[in-house]
Amino acid sequence: MYTFSQLLTRNALLGLAFSLCIALIAVISTSIYLSDKQEEHRELINAVLLNTLNSGDIYSAGEMLTKGNSYNLLSIGQTESPRPFTYLNNAPEFEFPFINPEPVEYAIEGGSIKVRFQLNNHNEASLLLQIILGVVLTSILATFLAGLITLSKYKRFLKSISWQIKKELSLITGAESKQDEHDDIFEIPELKQGIAEIKLLLEEQRADTSVLEKEAYVDSLTKINNRSRFVHFFEDQVGNDNMKFGVLLITRCSELQTINQIHGYNEGDAYICHVAEIMKHAISPYKSGQLFRLNSSDFATILPNVTLPQAEKYAKELTGKFNEYQQASDLDSVAYTGLVSIDSDKPLGELLALADTGISIAQTQQINSWFSQKDNDILKSSCANYGNQNWRQEIEHVLENQRVSLLIQNIQPSSRNARVYGEILARFLNSNDEMLPTASFIAMAEKLDKIVAVDRLIIETTISEINSKNLYDHSFGINISARSIHDEHFLIWLERQLLREPNVTPKLVFEITEYGLQQNIKTSKRFIDMIHRAGARVTVERFGVGLTSFKFFRDLKPDFIKMDSTYTRDIDEDKNNQYFLRLMVDLAHRLSINVLAESVESQEEKHTLEKLFIDGCQGFYIGKPTPL
Repeated sequence: MYTFSQLLTRNALLGLAFSLCIALIAVISTSIYLSDKQEEHRELINAVLLNTLNSGDIYSAGEMLTKGNSYNLLSIGQTESPRPFTYLNNAPEFEFPFINPEPVEYAIEGGSIKVRFQLNNHNEASLLLQIILGVVLTSILATFLAGLITLSKYKRFLKSISWQIKKELSLITGAESKQDEHDDIFEIPELKQGIAEIKLLLEEQRADTSVLEKEAYVDSLTKINNRSRFVHFFEDQVGNDNMKFGVLLITRCSELQTINQIHGYNEGDAYICHVAEIMKHAISPYKSGQLFRLNSSDFATILPNVTLPQAEKYAKELTGKFNEYQQASDLDSVAYTGLVSIDSDKPLGELLALADTGISIAQTQQINSWFSQKDNDILKSSCANYGNQNWRQEIEHVLENQRVSLLIQNIQPSSRNARVYGEILARFLNSNDEMLPTASFIAMAEKLDKIVAVDRLIIETTISEINSKNLYDHSFGINISARSIHDEHFLIWLERQLLREPNVTPKLVFEITEYGLQQNIKTSKRFIDMIHRAGARVTVERFGVGLTSFKFFRDLKPDFIKMDSTYTRDIDEDKNNQYFLRLMVDLAHRLSINVLAESVESQEEKHTLEKLFIDGCQGFYIGKPTPL
């Protein structure tokens, strides 16, 4: 519904448009009329001059024309006439181009007579102005009258609504309702109460919206700002007056994957929360400092208007606190930090890449170390692989000196007839006998094309340990990367190695991810056939993540499948996963494949899995990794 002011404005605009249309029509009509009038006078002048041409009295012809018509200018000249005629009207006229056009000049009788004239259109100009003025005044008057009428109708309309609302309210309250022309709709007590309730409801909705917005930008586990808030803060603050410079720090929790695998996800969550509390306490002296959780293992710290040397003190404090937490929790490491100065000219992605390079370098130094990336051109120069080179040196040092230690995490059989094994977990040491971050080590070995050599080291070390400790009564699972099983030279080496160790080979179970097998079905089948020929066995781990069909497994014939943790975690409460696992167990057993479950963290999960006829369970509840 329009307000009164809106209606009045609308009427005024309509009146103005109407006035402009009428004025435009008047101007166009006048212009056409004057054009025709000028053409008529031209014909008249020609006729008069031709009639008097024989007499040669051009002056008399001019006087005749000026007596009967109104001209501003009339000039007639003849080459043979001694008396040319000239008339000029000096009276002021309106200066409209279409009312007083430029003088017309032309010649007749082969150019012997030249005529120049301009009509006096004073009367037409006055009439046109009167028409325009009349239309404008009429529109103003019409708009004013329409406004008064609209106001009257608007008031009557509001009074009608007010009376109707009071009538409806009277039916509820039981009070009598009388229509009073002085009643004000906004003075009704019941309506006031309703409006107050509506305002309260709107305030509650705004509060709920604020809560939802806060939840969308806060990490549910650590209760600190998440990646979305980090991106918004960076885009809003960097480069403005509040933040002319600063430092970005990325802290990576290096043991999350290991803790989840060995101790369970609950311990992994506790580890992340403890790191978050350490960082909250460390950043508290920096009033404008901001802390964010970017993903499962990475935290970001932004220190506005802080120099790099000042931020390094913050990083040193983090390292000290991480060392204390590591000693108290018996961890191999806690976290590593990369620092980079914030440059408003550099995009966020480039700064994150620089900080990530700093983390890679820090991981090759002391435990829980930090590294300040001061070379801002490192991503564009030949030094871009500086962090990679550090890792390459560390990996080569581990390979040359066989600096690997082995742990074992046993799989508990669900029945006496189940044939299971213990999984070998490798840990890698630097030159200072400090544990390198396992997940980072494996990832960098993959990136630097060293993973095949790492797999060979683990296999050789495992066989050597079994022989030296006479562990022929146990079976051992060894993880192999997808790149290794598709490497022709590795397959040749592994087959020779297994054939040389007839006592150890039957005790080995090689674990390959479902995804790794799917990359090349032909070479995967050749690898499994070779393993079976040599007398060892194969496990497909992380089963259920991909879309592998059981026809695929029937052709490859693995000995075990190990269900991914997404299916086994909280299995006692998840009916859908229970149904899926029961179906998988039935199908696998028909193909003579044993089914294992990993990440078992509670007694309830173990009992549920046993009821589903899982052949073996592995996880924190079953047993922690121990030295081989």
